[in-house]
Amino acid sequence: MSARWDPVETVETGPAAGTDDELLAVRAAEGDEGAFEMLVHRHTPAMLQLAQRLLGTRAEAEDAVQDSFVSAWRALPDFRREAGFATWLHRIVTNRCLNLLRARRAAADLDTVPEPAAPEYQSSPVRAAESQAAARDLRLAMRSLSAEQQVCWVLREIEGRPYEAIAQAVRISPEAVRARVFRARRVLTEAMAAWR
Repeated sequence: MSARWDPVETVETGPAAGTDDELLAVRAAEGDEGAFEMLVHRHTPAMLQLAQRLLGTRAEAEDAVQDSFVSAWRALPDFRREAGFATWLHRIVTNRCLNLLRARRAAADLDTVPEPAAPEYQSSPVRAAESQAAARDLRLAMRSLSAEQQVCWVLREIEGRPYEAIAQAVRISPEAVRARVFRARRVLTEAMAAWR
């Protein structure tokens, strides 16, 4: 495996392009770096999207996904294939992001993350100001959630994941996921009431 991961998407070609994830995982667990590279390229876009939704910035998402792939490479010999490779990888990325969110809560203020500007042709100054104010209020409301509530809410409401999959990813019961999503919805609904 190379020292630095490149998040650029590539197109798979050749006879192995349609190879099943589980077969590639078995080959990678046996030391086939090419098989693991195919898995990395195949799953990078979805894992980056997930990490960026959870963490908020592309740079942090890229780092989290890279760290997750390194962890996956090391853990492949223990991969039991009870769940699919994508589900297993999703769990690794989610847990990495959850750990980063917990660490961030203690170390940094979310207001230091710059807000991306809307393109001029899509927004009038009034709409831009309203969007920035609503985004600020949502950031503040998200800060009041625990890291666990944030992750469960993003996975359910933004990613559209079923409760059972979220429970597997964060290693809690589906009922605990439902409770965290419910509490997060209540807090966010109250905080954003002025924007309805």
